[in-house]
Amino acid sequence: MTDDQETVDYLSRHWQTGSSQLPEKIEELISLCAGSSENAELYRDMLLEVIRMAQAERNRWDAKILLHTIRELERSFARLALFKRRRKVTVFGSARTAPTHALYQLAKDMGQTLSQHDYMTITGGGGGIMAAAHEGAGVDNSLGFNITLPFEQRANTIVRGTEHELAFKFFFLRKLFFVKEADALILCPGGFGTLDETLEVLTLVQTGKSPLVPIILLDEPQGRYWDSLLNFFREQLQSAGYIHSNDFNLLTLVKSPAAAMQEVLSFYHNFHSARWLGEEYLLRLNQPLSSQALAQLPSTFGSLCRQGGFVQEEKGIAGDEPELSSLAGLRFAFNGRDQGALRSLIDFVNQAENLKSHDTA
Repeated sequence: MTDDQETVDYLSRHWQTGSSQLPEKIEELISLCAGSSENAELYRDMLLEVIRMAQAERNRWDAKILLHTIRELERSFARLALFKRRRKVTVFGSARTAPTHALYQLAKDMGQTLSQHDYMTITGGGGGIMAAAHEGAGVDNSLGFNITLPFEQRANTIVRGTEHELAFKFFFLRKLFFVKEADALILCPGGFGTLDETLEVLTLVQTGKSPLVPIILLDEPQGRYWDSLLNFFREQLQSAGYIHSNDFNLLTLVKSPAAAMQEVLSFYHNFHSARWLGEEYLLRLNQPLSSQALAQLPSTFGSLCRQGGFVQEEKGIAGDEPELSSLAGLRFAFNGRDQGALRSLIDFVNQAENLKSHDTA
């Protein structure tokens, strides 16, 4: 029995002994609001968690945290559903960057470049680098995840008061959506907050807690901000064995918006997305790999597999979402550990010479 099953079993015993009417009431409520939904079981488990809190009579502050968290999540899901089919890139950087600074123009050019390729620009919604990126992108291609603070905190003039502004009460939820909604992450120079975001997204991706996306360090042509940080990583972290050399595959240093954009486009050249499908990891591909490329996988990337090897499905991946049935897939029992080597595999499947279409070109 899994931990989740044990939890649900415990909850079931708990409320059944408290009231014989609760099971029927919960089933009735689920049937009324989500009876035919494939998420009905998930909604039932959510209700069980709330009931458990009510029966345990948690303190008012704990109950309010749960209430505001659920409310903020649902409000955010509803708003972001308006932009569900859009590719998005989160841009981080200092709110203190002045409009006269070269980095401000760099961020503005980055936002404009993203919009020209039909990517939306997500920022924290404030000033500095955030305002610059939105200024370049324009409101229709911007999303600002602002934070509500006790003192005055206003979004920048690009997104303020529009459906493109989303205010958060909790920092941890705001951080969740910065990463959850992003198809890539671009980091410009900044202060403690920017470094916090940099290390957090690296940790989330390195540990597999967040989907693997491009993490791009953007600086001026003569800038040394990120070079200095990378040197620290090599001299203090890698040399001491705190990180692996493959971890450097997770991030890329560029010195222009054009180079940053090319990094994003290259990442999604053939790779579409990834997910766990039962015990296997699935790479969705726009095109299947050639027979020659498939033959190279065991020797080059075999260490990624817990067992077995790589299986390609050229169209229609069993068990995947029906709307993605036109995509090819590469399945394998990923060890879940070496995200840096996984990034190398994604780079491999993106190379034009490794695609099946290249066989007949």
